[in-house]
Amino acid sequence: MCLPTPADAQQKGKATFYTRKWDGRKTASGERLYNDSLVCAHKTHKFGTLLLVKNPANGKEVVVKVIDRGPYVKGRIIDLSIRAARELGVLNQGVAVVEVSVYKKPTEVPYKPEDLPIPEIEIETTNPGTGIIPQWQEEQPSRTDSVSIQQKREKGHGQ
Repeated sequence: MCLPTPADAQQKGKATFYTRKWDGRKTASGERLYNDSLVCAHKTHKFGTLLLVKNPANGKEVVVKVIDRGPYVKGRIIDLSIRAARELGVLNQGVAVVEVSVYKKPTEVPYKPEDLPIPEIEIETTNPGTGIIPQWQEEQPSRTDSVSIQQKREKGHGQ
């Protein structure tokens, strides 16, 4: 039985990687595994969780996304895609000791707010002086004006 791993806990244990024959197969999450993707299988972390995997032997790190369950071999804590194993430098070893923790995106601002120039924008609410009146605002002739125009037309035709 697998016990849930606290979100901020760091694990240390053995990592393995998928064989090439898994390329294109569906995983437990429904996503397909591709050899060139940065993904992994983990027993307890939710699908979609980003994990930081570090190889303490050489200091290399990689961020992978959980898309599968496993590994189900005693003593192993994570199965990596071939690309992730290559980036960690463990492809030739087959099994390597790694440290796994939830990846937290940096939240610091890369610059001081006062370093940012703030542009000045002038906004006019009206457009004075153009003399252009939108068609929908033009004066419509009143009913009395319409009647007198109609009467003039009739008189002109009767003569």
